[in-house]
This record gives sequence, structure tokens and C-alpha cells, in this order.
Amino acid sequence: MNADDVKAWLREHGAETIDHPGGTLYTHLGRVHDRLGALGHGPDVRLAGLTHAVYGTDGFDRTLLDPAARTSLRQLVGERAEALVHQYGGCDRSRTWRTLPGTRQVWNRWTGRPGDVLPGFADLSIVNELGVVEQDPTIRQRYGAYFRDVFASWQDLASEPVLAEARRVLGS
Repeated sequence: MNADDVKAWLREHGAETIDHPGGTLYTHLGRVHDRLGALGHGPDVRLAGLTHAVYGTDGFDRTLLDPAARTSLRQLVGERAEALVHQYGGCDRSRTWRTLPGTRQVWNRWTGRPGDVLPGFADLSIVNELGVVEQDPTIRQRYGAYFRDVFASWQDLASEPVLAEARRVLGS
């Protein structure tokens, strides 16, 4: 389970050919991985960051792997990282993000059921969105205030370095 092997897998699965704000999905995934590391996260969360969109997301409908075929990603990045990727990809943001501080539940868009928030979920969610708003000014204009409000409410869920980075990028 090393980042170079995961990057090779991402290239083999076409991540370099998928458009994403700021270039390609591959480039975005690498930026999220690197930023999570710079903000103090260990290998599990960093590898989850590197593969967070493999199953698609509520905001990005392209997939590299069917969410039901979890074994191959689990073997590549490890059980904890894959569980975080699965929760992140399956998150129904409209049902989860605003209520997360009170419920500690992430609603799954595939099953319609909630599950307990996993460690790293809030930081991965924030770092992903920071990367997108930095690459696309229209997303910043449209969602910046929403992100600022929601992420500030996650103060008991997210790490202080990630919250500080959110304040720096989005403003206070």
C-alpha cells in the first residue's frame, strides 16, 4: 500500500483522462492526497484522499470502480482507507452535511441509510472542496459561503489544521 502503486492503478483506470476543475481527476486526487499529508494526516487518510472519488461522489458522478466491487480497492489501499472512500463516495451531502455535527451520521446515497461518521471524513470532505474552489472561481462564488458556514460547524469533527486551512482559503 504505497502511493506510487495507487497512482499507477488510478492511471490504469483512466483518472488522467477525466476532466476535473484544475485539470484532470488524477491531478485533483494527487492534490488532495498531498494536502492531507501537509495537514498532518497519516497514510490511511492520505490514501483515502488519493482515491476518494473512485466510486464517484454526490457531486461527481464519474466512477472508476463499481461501489459494490470494494475488494480490489481494499486490497490496494487497506481496509480503513477503503472504508473512508466508500463512506465519502456514498455520502448524501444534502442529508448529511448540515446535520453532521449533531447526528454524527453520514447518510448513504446508495442505501438511503445512515452510518456513524468515520475518522477523517470531515477532513477529507473539507480538503476536497478547498481543492475544487481553488481551481474553479465559479464554484467559490456559488458555494464559498455555504462551505464556510458548514465547515465552521464541523469544529468538533475536523482537525484544527484543516479548519485553519478552510478559514485561510474561504475566509472567516
